[in-house]
Amino acid sequence: MSELFRDPALPCVEARRACRTRACYLPHSHPSVSIGVVDAGASVFSSGGRRVALAPGALVMVPADCVHACNPLPGGAWSYQMLHLQADWFAAELAACGAPLPMVAMLNQAPQAYAAFCALNACLFSAASVADKTAALRDFVASGLWRGAPLPARAWPTAGNRLERVRRLLLDDPANAASLAELAALAGMSRHHFLRAFRAETGLTPHAFRLDARINRARALLRRGAALAELAQALGFADQAHFQRAFKARVALTPGRYRGRR
Repeated sequence: MSELFRDPALPCVEARRACRTRACYLPHSHPSVSIGVVDAGASVFSSGGRRVALAPGALVMVPADCVHACNPLPGGAWSYQMLHLQADWFAAELAACGAPLPMVAMLNQAPQAYAAFCALNACLFSAASVADKTAALRDFVASGLWRGAPLPARAWPTAGNRLERVRRLLLDDPANAASLAELAALAGMSRHHFLRAFRAETGLTPHAFRLDARINRARALLRRGAALAELAQALGFADQAHFQRAFKARVALTPGRYRGRR
């Protein structure tokens, strides 16, 4: 079972609760800051070829654009909760209280951090007012309880990196069908060097990164009520079935269920 919380009056956050699910995610990233907790079951956080086991009660914070995956052990099920916070909103909230913006994923296993997250998510899914939910979000961010020990994770390098031009093209125009040779030329590298460098920096091949960008764009459009029939073609997928498979592999929901929220 999986539930989503979204509210047009509170665009800075999307929340999820999943109970005893066996769904697995391909490596992916989010333009948002992601904070999640493990409620039950054994799971593994992976990024950059490295893996960390997560026990129930663990809280993980993943910065925007960090390629990662978090999945149950093979054949197992787990329960978890997630928050996706708009990166600009999150940065502004931290700046307002003079706190530094985290640049790496973090793990916090303190019981009070888990309890605070659960209380916040329960508030979001409740009938509380938008004002109360906003206050709860701000209090949680300001508390810093989501901070913890650094996790092995791959963050995107500085904008001065030659691959940044390719990244921006794929993010700004995910339907773009530029070939590997064209992307390599944009980065000023040979195809072989570009492929190795891009994967080393991002943890994804250019093809997988483009799919990831398309799925993130699809999520944004679905939140605005876009018609499913239009998205596959608009985002450059071969057909509706390809879009559905790629979306579910990264979101663990079909596009229709994601748009329908709960």
